[in-house]
Amino acid sequence: MIEREPNDAARSVTERHRDGLALHDVSVHASERRLLERVSVQVEPGRFVALVGPNGAGKTTLLRAALGLVPLASGSVHVNGRALSSLDARARAAELAWLPQQSPPSEPLPAVEAVMAARYRFHETAAATRSAAERALERVGLAARAETPVTRLSGGERQRGAVAALLAQEARLLLLDEPANHLDPAQQTEIYTLLGTLLAEGAGILCVTHDVNLLAYIKDSPRVLGLAGGALRFDVDFRAAELPARLSELFGVRMLALPVGSRRVIVHAPDDASEPPP
Repeated sequence: MIEREPNDAARSVTERHRDGLALHDVSVHASERRLLERVSVQVEPGRFVALVGPNGAGKTTLLRAALGLVPLASGSVHVNGRALSSLDARARAAELAWLPQQSPPSEPLPAVEAVMAARYRFHETAAATRSAAERALERVGLAARAETPVTRLSGGERQRGAVAALLAQEARLLLLDEPANHLDPAQQTEIYTLLGTLLAEGAGILCVTHDVNLLAYIKDSPRVLGLAGGALRFDVDFRAAELPARLSELFGVRMLALPVGSRRVIVHAPDDASEPPP
């Protein structure tokens, strides 16, 4: 179904939040299945919004809806106050960058060339494109592998290369599907620390994650949205005391918050585990 212009209620939402990404009452259906049902999400510049939920909850579908990659059964998507459907490919690339779940590369392009391809929206010299790609690879610690074919990179290296492409695109809003996928613990920390830096530089981030504890590396407390059955179940601050209970309800398993140094770690706990002392 073609994306409709918003009604008065939706228009008031986009007028109040003209900066950033706004999904209003978005529904996505496939055959007889309801993948998303009346989901509204707002991602402003400088804010980190995390999406959590069980497999099949609709998290990736929500990202794809925000990118205009799936037709909407109802609702609207706006970027900085403009209907997503009104933007051509280059205009969308200037506003939205996507890090999908990783798939094996099919072409043995050097890593630097794969990152250069992310800058297709720019009208610039090949030298300028290469320089920007090299800076992005340096930022994710992959400069030494710039000339290595992506088919010869490890899974973790390919993931960091994908993040470099995201940086090279220089979009204002980042949509990330498991950005720490395939990375070891040290690299996961580095990536989320980098995301925190991008946030401080003014990026708006919508991020799917299965590890909420990585959100502790984001300085400004993220919002955590729980999604199940294609519908939003909660919207709470990452540091809210109620988050473990909300996660328990969302996943159907018991979750506890444990103090580790100055941080809180949320873990899946056996039924007979006692509550930690306050």
